[in-house]
Amino acid sequence: MTIPTFYPPVAPSPGTSTKPELRILRADFGDGYSMPVRDGLNHIRKTIALKWDVLTAGQAAQITAFLEERGGTEPFLYTPARTTTPIKFTCDEWQETQNAAGLSSFTATFKQSFNPS
Repeated sequence: MTIPTFYPPVAPSPGTSTKPELRILRADFGDGYSMPVRDGLNHIRKTIALKWDVLTAGQAAQITAFLEERGGTEPFLYTPARTTTPIKFTCDEWQETQNAAGLSSFTATFKQSFNPS
């Protein structure tokens, strides 16, 4: 099965944020001592908050259609800014805000996927 690639109709606006999501197991003991360990092989997941400040109705519909086709569960490839290799993501959270003159702003949160395709 081929994994689809997300090519936005326009590049995201400046201000895209990347935040790692860490899975750590921790056992707390007396006197402030704790023992943290990594939870699994892929315990650091990239989370990217993308935003588009100005989109036409057609551009917003194109992004929405791509994300709806994946349904929040099927992975897709996307190459974030400042990277050269596509990363596998899922997206189960996005929002379109309709502005004046038929334009829209759009936000989406991509979470790195480690699931086999």
